[in-house]
Order: sequence, then structure tokens, then C-alpha cells
Amino acid sequence: MPQATKKAATSTRVAAKQTPAKKTSAKKAPAKTTATKPRATKPAARSAATKKPATKKAPAKKASGRSSAKSTQADRLAVRADESPWTSAELAEVRDDLNGEAQRLRKEISLAEEEIAGLFRDGGDGAGHDQADVGSTAFERDHEMSLARHSREMLSQIEHALERIDDGSYGVCESCGNPIGKLRLMAFPRATLCVACKQREERR
Repeated sequence: MPQATKKAATSTRVAAKQTPAKKTSAKKAPAKTTATKPRATKPAARSAATKKPATKKAPAKKASGRSSAKSTQADRLAVRADESPWTSAELAEVRDDLNGEAQRLRKEISLAEEEIAGLFRDGGDGAGHDQADVGSTAFERDHEMSLARHSREMLSQIEHALERIDDGSYGVCESCGNPIGKLRLMAFPRATLCVACKQREERR
């Protein structure tokens, strides 16, 4: 009997020692999971912040589109077979020459109109005007009117040339449809006929 009681006592002690070990292992497991949760959220915030500056590259595309539009306006102009295509710089130079000439002609026309109005005002056949003065005034008036008419014709040709640059028909002969020639247009930007058609027109 004493041996049986000893065995029972030792078995209860062993059971008592094993049960607390299970509780401590169960308590340590949640501590590991809670420590790893906050670390997983930090890289997500950093990656989202690094994606924002990628949208700043869009304006570079707009600038390239504008430059290509200017180059295509020069490229579509007709040239002769032995000439190189128009460049944007060459076309801009021709346009500047035409605009400068148009501005000069407008000033000349305005001054000529004022001069003609003064000659009409002073060119009457009233008292105090002899025939020599009346004749010279009429001559000056006709001369100013002729100059004003010529300036208006040149201004009309310049405006027509600028319109043809805008619509892409600049450089095409209006008589035969062949290219006028880039060198001829750079020397005479108001030209609307090629050399052959211009010579044919002068012979008539």
C-alpha cells in the first residue's frame, strides 16, 4: 500500500508540472504576431509616396508637339527637284520679310493719301492760281495717286503670299502648277509664277 500511494503522488506531481508549461507556451505565441503587424504597413506608405512625382513628365510632350507642327508647315511647301525642302527657319525669314514690307507699304499709302487730299484741296481753279500752278498741282496729284495705286497692288500681293503660306499652297505656280522654286521665292517672296510662266506673261 505505501508503494501505491507513492506512485499516485508522483504521477500527480508530474501532471502538475506539465500543465503550467502549456500555459506559458500559449501566452508567448500572441506576442510574436503583434510585433510583426506594424512593420508590414510602413513599406506600403513609402511606395505610395514614391509614385506621385511620375506625373511631372507630361509637359515635355506638349513642347515636342508644337515644334513638330512648325516643321510640318515648312515641309509641306512645294520645292523643285534640285532643291532641298523648306526649313522652319527659312520660312520664318520669308514671313518676316513679307510682314516688314507690308508694314512699310501701309505707311506709304497713308502718307500718299494725306498728300493727295492736300493737293485736291489746293488745286482748285479759284482766284490767285495761274495756269502753271494748276498744272504742276495736277501733275503732283496724278503722280501721288499712281504711287499709292502701285503700293496697294504690292500690299495685296504680300497679303496673298501670307495667305498661301498659311494654307500650304505657297511655292506653287498659279499658272502651270509646278514649283516656283525656293531660291526665287527667297529673293522675291511675292512671286506667284515660276520663271517660265513669268517670261511667257511678259512677252504678251
